[in-house]
Formats: sequence, C-alpha cells, structure tokens
Amino acid sequence: MNSWVWWSSLALVVWGIWGFLPKLATRHMAAPSIIIYEVLGALCIGLVCLYFVGLRPETHPKGILYGCLTGIAGLLGGLFYLLAVTRGKVTVIVTMTALYPIITIGLAALFLNEPVSLKQGFGIILAIISIILLATP
Repeated sequence: MNSWVWWSSLALVVWGIWGFLPKLATRHMAAPSIIIYEVLGALCIGLVCLYFVGLRPETHPKGILYGCLTGIAGLLGGLFYLLAVTRGKVTVIVTMTALYPIITIGLAALFLNEPVSLKQGFGIILAIISIILLATP
C-alpha cells in the first residue's frame, strides 16, 4: 500500500471523529469556549511534534507564514463548524462542510496550475449539486 493511502486513511478516520465530537461538546458549552479547548488539544500535538524535531523546527519566512495562515484558517473553520452544529443537524452539516475540496481544487488550479480533468470537473459539479440538495429543505 502506498504510504499516502495509509496516512490519508488515518486522516479520514480522525476527521470523521472530529466531525462528530463537536456536536457532543456544543451540548455543554458555547462555540468560543470550545475553541479554547481545541487549541489546548492542538497544543498537545504541537508539543509532541516539537519533540520529534528535536526542539528545532525548520524556519523559513514563507513556510512560517503559510503554517500560521493554515492554523488560522483551520481554527476559523472549526469555529464556524461549531456555530453551525449548534444550530443544525451534524449529519447534514458535516456532509456539506466535507465538500471543502471544491475550494481547494479551485485554488490549486488557479494558483498552482494543477489541471482539473473532465472526470474531476464532473465530480465538482455533482458536489455543487449535493450542496444545493443539502442546503434546501
């Protein structure tokens, strides 16, 4: 098995659990408070990674910038997700938000010149249709 398949499968499982846990958390606290605890949880993972790089993470201005922007985008998305699950069904919300690759594909095509095949384009159209179906009663 390709190593990317193994890591992608682990990400799939962990993100699946990630999509479910906020619904439980929002039964007990408001979204802004939950984000604080998410950051503390993320800090634990960051400390483990810091150990594995010998307390010497790589430094490059653009890498640091994009890394920080990734964290900001991830936590903002998490906050918006928490706000959504406090108001709606997690089954619909997680499905809709899991279509974020549409945005990623568009950005990769626009800024990285990564081609979008006909089959991928058809998939994107189907994903957009699914968003419409999910968002309308």
